[in-house]
Amino acid sequence: MSATYRALASVVMLIGFYVVALLQLAAVAALGVWLFGHTSGLVTGKLLLPLVVALGAVGVGLWKAIRTKNEPAPGLILDERAAPSLWATVRELATAVGTRAPDEIRLVPEVNAAVGEQSRLLGLIGGRRTLYVGLPLLQAMRIDQLRSVLAHELGHYSGRHTRLGGVAYRGRLAIEETVERISPRNPVGWVFKGYAKLYLMVDNAASRRQELEADRSSVALAGTEAATSALRTLPALDAAWGFYMRRYVEPGWSAGLAPDDLFGGFALLLQARREEIEELRENAPERETSRWDTHPPIGVRVAAMTATPGAVVAPDNRPAWTLLADVAGAGRQLQGLVVEHGSRQLLPWAEFVAESVAASVQRQADGIYRAAGRFTGTPAPGLPTLLDLVRAGRLGEFAEQFFSGATRKEAAAAFAGPMETLLDNAAVRSGRARWQLSWSGPARLVGPAGEPLDLAGIAKLAVAPETLDEALTRLAELGVDAAHATVVQARASARDADLIGGLANIKIDGREHDVLVLDNGLVLIPDPGKSSEGEKRLTALVGAVQVADLAARHPYLPYEEITSVEVKREVPLKATLTLFDGRTVSVQELMASEFLEKHSRDTLLRVFRRIND
Repeated sequence: MSATYRALASVVMLIGFYVVALLQLAAVAALGVWLFGHTSGLVTGKLLLPLVVALGAVGVGLWKAIRTKNEPAPGLILDERAAPSLWATVRELATAVGTRAPDEIRLVPEVNAAVGEQSRLLGLIGGRRTLYVGLPLLQAMRIDQLRSVLAHELGHYSGRHTRLGGVAYRGRLAIEETVERISPRNPVGWVFKGYAKLYLMVDNAASRRQELEADRSSVALAGTEAATSALRTLPALDAAWGFYMRRYVEPGWSAGLAPDDLFGGFALLLQARREEIEELRENAPERETSRWDTHPPIGVRVAAMTATPGAVVAPDNRPAWTLLADVAGAGRQLQGLVVEHGSRQLLPWAEFVAESVAASVQRQADGIYRAAGRFTGTPAPGLPTLLDLVRAGRLGEFAEQFFSGATRKEAAAAFAGPMETLLDNAAVRSGRARWQLSWSGPARLVGPAGEPLDLAGIAKLAVAPETLDEALTRLAELGVDAAHATVVQARASARDADLIGGLANIKIDGREHDVLVLDNGLVLIPDPGKSSEGEKRLTALVGAVQVADLAARHPYLPYEEITSVEVKREVPLKATLTLFDGRTVSVQELMASEFLEKHSRDTLLRVFRRIND
């Protein structure tokens, strides 16, 4: 029933979208005739051009949607030899839900499972079926939990939900393409945007009903406990994957490195942090319902599952990865297919973590060294520069910039924390320490024989003139030479920066620019193009290129190089930035300025206030 409803709703709403377009076209034609009879042809053309352009976008959007091919998502195709037990399970469940088994199973790098069908004639004729199974699910779930997930997905087939997936997808694509091509200032765009929201509300409501319908297959075949526990596991597993990528993978990735077994590492993390993940699963906060969701909240789905009569199924606590013949080999093959390593160096996990943490610590140290260079005027600052400040009794004066509100004495004492980072860096640079991988906690600094190396005590001695010599003696006993610890990156980069805002058509020193606001600096893009396309230009730019690459191509101004900001006017923005080298940079918002998102100016003003603090 839900499939029929969604099909009817998708088709009717999509037809309605183009009926609205035709009605507006008729209105524009009528308006054109009236204007031509009462004004000059030039005036008529100027008034109608934006409307005609907007309606032309409808045709482009429809053409793109029609031409888009419904191709399977990338993944590792699992044949019978690679996954005999998985194939047997899928066929058994397909028969039980009364549907045809998929034609292929693809292993994908996601905390998810899904089904697709390349249907024809608007879904009247079925096509090739693909079942997508996320490798993280196989690594984390029990067999009975995975059976419930597979039963849910196959329930979409038996409910004919995938037949009209292509229609719904093309409808969304046509509307999105149309809305994106119409300027926000064009009144025709307001009508289409309103209709687009209505379309999504109707289609998403149908999608939520289909999810609840597929959940019944999950309970009927796998039992209530397996179905509900699998569903509750998904948010915790998704959080664990995000943590794994942020904490273990991304630091090395940004340093030009890559692990040689991406998915194998996640399996080891799951094993080492099993209790944490279980606690996260039990205490996951319930997400509020939204009309824009394609899936009901998990609490709603669990309640519906509990109220549905379930099969009496014996638990199967075996790990789901045993359904594959060689899960480790499959993970490496999947990595080769879906991960673009580029020029990054592939390393085993132990070496990858050692190198990536060392690079991260070096970046932290470089920020301190650059600040010391600005403070002292030293062209090639390093740890000796800081130690000279300590000996001269000037560390507190330098450290004030890192500890807002602290006295010089308090700042000097508090600098023991940053000093430990600098000493860790010096120990690694001297070849007397390395970072050791731990799946249950942060990487540990260890000595040549693998013994723990804690330099916090020496760092406390190193921030006071009266104990500095003792600190240096203890470092020498460990074989750590401060002279090896110097700045590597002499100027801050946007390598790990996040985009937090964007302003188009802004004058920088009297010349028009687009400005990307990062969390550690400004990317200044000179002579960007037509002022009327500012927001569209910014959106396309940040969607196509990494911000670090944009900062490398265009002038980049790190916040650490700005000593103060004088905001002369907030709206429209007018400010003067003063740099540490004495130069000034003027920033002026124009009447034609546009924003990447509506709070971008406020975001930039908050950055300016933080610099002044």
